Amino acid sequence: MRSIVLSNGSLLIALDHFGEVRDLYFPRVGLEDHVRGRMRHRVGVWVDGELSWLSEDPRWHISVLCKEESLASNITAINTSLGIELSFTDVVYNESPIFLRRVLVKNTAGGSREIKVYFAHQFEIYRAHGGDTAYFDPINHAVVHYKGQRVFMMSGLCDEDPFSDYAVGLVNFEDKEGTHRDAEDGVLSKNPIEHGPVDSVIGFYATYGGGEERPIHYWLTAGRSHAQAQELHRYVIKKTPDHLIQTTSDYWRAWVNKYHWSFYGLSPEVAALFKRSLMYVRAHVDSGGGVIASSDSDMLQRGKDTYAYIWPRDASYTALALDRAGDANVAERFFAFCNRVIDERGFFMHKYLPDDSLGSSWEPWVQNGVLQYPIQEDETASVIFALREHYSRSRDLEFIEDLYNSLVEKAANFMVGYRDEMTGLPHASHDLWEEKYGITTYTSSAVFGALEAAAQIADMLGKKDRAAHYKQAAEEMRGGILTHLFDEQTGLFLKMINVQNGAIVRDTTIDMSSVYGLLTFGVLPPDDPRLVSAFEKTVATLSQNRPFGGLPRYEHDRYYANGSEPNSWAITTLWYAEYLIARAHTEADMTQVREIFAWVVRNALPSGVLSEQVDCMTGELLSAAPLTWSHASFINAVLRYLDRLEELGVCSACDPVA
Repeated sequence: MRSIVLSNGSLLIALDHFGEVRDLYFPRVGLEDHVRGRMRHRVGVWVDGELSWLSEDPRWHISVLCKEESLASNITAINTSLGIELSFTDVVYNESPIFLRRVLVKNTAGGSREIKVYFAHQFEIYRAHGGDTAYFDPINHAVVHYKGQRVFMMSGLCDEDPFSDYAVGLVNFEDKEGTHRDAEDGVLSKNPIEHGPVDSVIGFYATYGGGEERPIHYWLTAGRSHAQAQELHRYVIKKTPDHLIQTTSDYWRAWVNKYHWSFYGLSPEVAALFKRSLMYVRAHVDSGGGVIASSDSDMLQRGKDTYAYIWPRDASYTALALDRAGDANVAERFFAFCNRVIDERGFFMHKYLPDDSLGSSWEPWVQNGVLQYPIQEDETASVIFALREHYSRSRDLEFIEDLYNSLVEKAANFMVGYRDEMTGLPHASHDLWEEKYGITTYTSSAVFGALEAAAQIADMLGKKDRAAHYKQAAEEMRGGILTHLFDEQTGLFLKMINVQNGAIVRDTTIDMSSVYGLLTFGVLPPDDPRLVSAFEKTVATLSQNRPFGGLPRYEHDRYYANGSEPNSWAITTLWYAEYLIARAHTEADMTQVREIFAWVVRNALPSGVLSEQVDCMTGELLSAAPLTWSHASFINAVLRYLDRLEELGVCSACDPVA
């Protein structure tokens, strides 16, 4: 779990709840994590003969916040026993791969004392230990870690003076715990170079009077060569760290305030989380257009892999959120990414890396000796649906026309042809939760929405035959959903069905995605009695036995569950808010919506980071944090709320983007 994420599209830095670097992605967001969570960039203080690392000394009281309206940290670390207070402001420079930390060091004790502040570095460059080199560069007065085309240079100033001390050594090798232990006596060895599993420490030494506060500026530059890292290092010195921190803060403040939403009826806390969600979502966008699900590598410690991949579905929801918030540029880069990676047969694979290559997968190509595509078809559908939504806001006809043959038509033709003859529904594929294989209500709804979107795009471009073809297939899909996936006896929609030997096998698990898919992809209007009944019954069932509120994905969900009840998800809870918004006819109908927004705020970290799950019995945040989809869902729900208020005439300019 990460407390704050800072990024510019090529360098992403994730800080944990100690304010220490735990993930460092470069040069692509999500592709190479050179710290990987299991390594750590420690921060420590030596005073009065004692060394204290922030992550090892429980006497530190640490608060990790995000500055208001800026993608910059606001961290305080107080140790009353040592008489030390640290205040951090951290940014990733918006124009270049530079990480900057300004640390105000305060001596809260009465007398004058020497205080030494240490920054320790552990890298696993290219995600592989071995073959690394670390050395002290006396020309630039910096410590450098490198392997191949990945170079990281660390330096800094205390007032106007360069760091005072350094050491380079080995970590987790030959019984060596790490060079950070060399700082325990307040004097570093000045060993100038080492290779293999290396680490390093730099120290800033100064005398502080009683109550005195002085700044330390620390920075890390990243490059594909020594020359690039050195050039950026000299750039920091020339422009000054304070200037780069200020211009980065100004950039984010301008970006997040391009439009002035009214936030009518919403608390300041909801408005603040909305803006932080915009920034956290944007931080997970790679310069090549991919949007990773999470930068939190702690997932690796519990399972076989992380969430640092592009799921076309999750990323489509993110593109929708940024589009609705007025950032069409990011959405267009994502659709260009999709255009590059779509399979020649017209579908998207499970997940991708930011360099357009396939991500890891557990979805097989064969089942019981029979070929099956290892896909979640809703991912293909989500991209086409989101692209149509993008055009409805951007009106960029040329962009849509450029993607029509290679993306829209290719995907739509696949979805039309890849259908079960008996039901007219999509052939079985993996569900959106990646757990079951079959014909789900959610995927069928997504394909319906995508075919309608493809028909509208084709018609707009004058391709009347294609438009009619896709429209007919969409109507057949709607008919199949209402015929085969609606249970008239219970008034619920099935999670999924499978066709076996000419018979339909039903899965009656109550799943939030079933009713949400019908709503968001327009299979049924919000006030349709079947949808109303199914949505209310679904929520009534899933909301039972939840002291900390929220809604789970489905009945008996065991993913990360510690007790008998499934955990709550921000995503599914916000889906219910979207349903309530769609059905609202007066401002009073929005009361429960605001309560859901308040629930999300309560279950965010103090920095505004949202996790994937919340333990429904304890309120503990679980799984990946931040989760891009959670933040995108919050953005989408808040904007739908504002749009609906405009439609109802409650406020005339709630959403300036719309």
